[in-house]
Amino acid sequence: MDLKTLRVLEPSEYAEAADGYRAVSDMADAAKDRIGRQITQAMRKANEGEAADAAQKQLKRLSENFHYTQIECGLVSGALNGFSSEIAAPRRRLLEALEDAAALQYPVSANDDVTYPAGGKNELTGGEIPGGTAVGNNGMLSPGNRSIYGPGDNGLYAPSTGTSGFDPHRGNPHAAKARDIADRIAHALREAREIDERYSRALNKLKAAPGLKVDMRTWADAAADTKAVGAAAAGYLKDDIPFDKSPAARKEWWDHLTPEQRDEYLAVYPDVIGNLDGIPALVRDEANRGNLQMLIAQMASRNGDDSQTKLTGLTGIQKKLDEGSEPPMYLLGIGDEGNGRAIISYGNPDTAKNVSAYVPGLGTKLDEGFAEGTLARGLDTAKGAQKYDSSSAAIVWLGYDAPQQYFDVASKSNAEKGAPAYNSFMSGLEATSERENPHLTAIGHSYGSLTVGTAAQQEGGIPGASDIILLGSPGVGVDKAEDLGVGREHVFVGSAENDPVTMLPSKNQAAAGALGIFVGGPLSSYAVGDIADQGDDDVWFGKDPSSEAFGARRFQVDDGPRPFIDGEGPTPAHSNYFTPSKDRVSADNIALIVSGNSQEIKVDQPR
Repeated sequence: MDLKTLRVLEPSEYAEAADGYRAVSDMADAAKDRIGRQITQAMRKANEGEAADAAQKQLKRLSENFHYTQIECGLVSGALNGFSSEIAAPRRRLLEALEDAAALQYPVSANDDVTYPAGGKNELTGGEIPGGTAVGNNGMLSPGNRSIYGPGDNGLYAPSTGTSGFDPHRGNPHAAKARDIADRIAHALREAREIDERYSRALNKLKAAPGLKVDMRTWADAAADTKAVGAAAAGYLKDDIPFDKSPAARKEWWDHLTPEQRDEYLAVYPDVIGNLDGIPALVRDEANRGNLQMLIAQMASRNGDDSQTKLTGLTGIQKKLDEGSEPPMYLLGIGDEGNGRAIISYGNPDTAKNVSAYVPGLGTKLDEGFAEGTLARGLDTAKGAQKYDSSSAAIVWLGYDAPQQYFDVASKSNAEKGAPAYNSFMSGLEATSERENPHLTAIGHSYGSLTVGTAAQQEGGIPGASDIILLGSPGVGVDKAEDLGVGREHVFVGSAENDPVTMLPSKNQAAAGALGIFVGGPLSSYAVGDIADQGDDDVWFGKDPSSEAFGARRFQVDDGPRPFIDGEGPTPAHSNYFTPSKDRVSADNIALIVSGNSQEIKVDQPR
């Protein structure tokens, strides 16, 4: 990027080219959606057999081609717009400096030097002080700064003073003006070169191989392309994302962007926009579907059990998205941090009147079990709630690291880290809802109930929550239902008689029991334990939520299989609450609460 190039460059031409690429990206997006949501679904319903299966595979491949085209053209558009926007400032400063030089009749050379005439009076000779050439200082200490390095880059040098250090132009009134203009030109060119090199590197990566075939390697390349353009456009785009603002403020920021700006953010930062609380559900879903493909490619290229475990979870989610569901899936969050992140809604939470957000517990992570089992609980909840009110959506929220080992579950640490993230998400649901007063239900299962309970204890409680459901809970960190911030009549508890997690001894009881064993053997341990918990209503994290002392509304659930005795392992009853085929009465009660019909639940006596 030299002076001549920067002077004649027209930023608007790059913006126009960006518009062209954006139009292609939009067309590819529309074609992908038509294949996925219209043609493929219609063929799936109407055709069966080998020919239909082959056609489905071809359509999927075509859809992926369009998806890749959408992403890459969006990245090109974002990079061109970024260059157009950023290059305008140094170009404007260059033109202003050149205008000042022309007004003073100072010639500017192709090397960016500014020549000035003789002027002023030499007090010793009486003659005019000679003119000269000002070499701009671009502010850098590198050899590229000709003001302090000689042409050969062999050492420091000052062209205006000569080797003796005496400046023969001192006193010439033109010298300072020329140096100022030269410095402004040098600074403008330095900034323009940095911008040009940064975006050139990013754009050079956006080249598809001949004979486009979208496979795992292609998506890995798309992930690298996105990262490259994101790094180039950080100052232009990312610095303006309101990370430190509330979800409501982020929603307002998004609403005030132009359609073109939104497209740029979606193209360049899908991982950020897709996981940013306060961004509308449809936007997050679009961003995350693209990001999901790239995450799959990244995990597939890595060795190690963690990456391969996450890969099974990611591919499982992709399979569910490809198969479709009713109500439809919305991918509200996806990521590989920690044990993996995934937030899936069945039904659009922005348009639904009733929305639940379920926090899973012990052992949950982004793996095959999450895709095949945990997500099914969300789908069952959504289907159940829609039987009572069609305007209902159910979310599975894996936005934190749930404990993975039984010895980890004894600590509140994971819940304390997850609670702020959950509250931020719930605040985002409240901000993006198109309903004036949406009915939000927080659901915590197992250790997830402690996370929900911890979130409820944060300042202001769980944003927007009308009801709280606690399932298979080892305690929630408080001893009274009213301490959860929604009123005791809005706290609901499902606790199976054969669920051992709901009967974990309190810490005092466990310690006393251990002392009893030490003093008098097993029988003594029971006696000492009863003394430590005389009401028999304490569990590990406080009062048993299903106890009378806690004061919540306990609803009926099936007793469930007995641990070990019924041949289904140590905790079979702990996982049945959501599943109609295993515990219809519990699933139905959950659906009634989520749909805003809690007055119709089947109640049970507290323990």
